[in-house]
Order: sequence, then C-alpha cells, then structure tokens
Amino acid sequence: MNLTRIALAALAALVAYFAVGGIFFAMPAMRAEFAKYPAIYRTGEAINSLMAIGMLGILLAIGAAATIFARMYPAGAGVRAGIGFGVTLAVFQLGSFVLHNHMNLNIGRRLSTLQGIVYTAEWIVVGVVISLVYRG
Repeated sequence: MNLTRIALAALAALVAYFAVGGIFFAMPAMRAEFAKYPAIYRTGEAINSLMAIGMLGILLAIGAAATIFARMYPAGAGVRAGIGFGVTLAVFQLGSFVLHNHMNLNIGRRLSTLQGIVYTAEWIVVGVVISLVYRG
C-alpha cells in the first residue's frame, strides 16, 4: 500500500467527483427539483458558505475509498477493477444515502431518483479514477 499514490488517487477522484456533480447539479431539472423543497435544502448562498465542510467530507469518504482500493489491489489494477469498485461504492451510497434520505426527508420520488442517478455516476467515476491513478 503506497500512501502517496492513495493521496494522489483521492485528490484526483475528488476533482472528478465535483466535475461530474457540477455538470449534473447545474442542470435545470435538478435545480428545479431541489427548489421544490426550500424547507429541507439550503439556498445556494448558504451552501457556498459551508462548501469547505462538504468538500472535506467528500475528501474523507474518497480517501477511505482509495485506501480500501489499495488494500484490495496493492499493486494497482485496471479500469475494469475501477468500474467494479465504483459500482460497489455506488450501491453502497444508494442504500446508505439516497434511499435512507428518501425515507427520512420529505422529498419526492423524482428528486431521489435524480440523486441516485447523479451519485451513481459520481462514484463510478471515482472508482475508475482511483484505479487509474493508484496504479500510476
């Protein structure tokens, strides 16, 4: 397990996570869905004021994922392994975040579905980026 490669993989995956999320969450359909629930979700300005905390949280999660990947594949692995790892991460977040929040938050099925799609895409990309950078 190489700590430098884990750190580089985590940082690269963080950039990829926010790039994919930025594309999807900027879509008018996503913005419209979040806007339906002003009592639940923060405004854009409020989110921006707390962005550093959110980024730290995602970095911690991706760092943990990169460490798990490194333990699974100490010598690194290819894209296929990264896709499989990303799908596993995506399934984990679907159960622990999307479906759990659908139960706890008073949000509609459409928003939960859209979040499920976006977070699945993000975590699959994270898995691929980790696999590409860690094997470096």
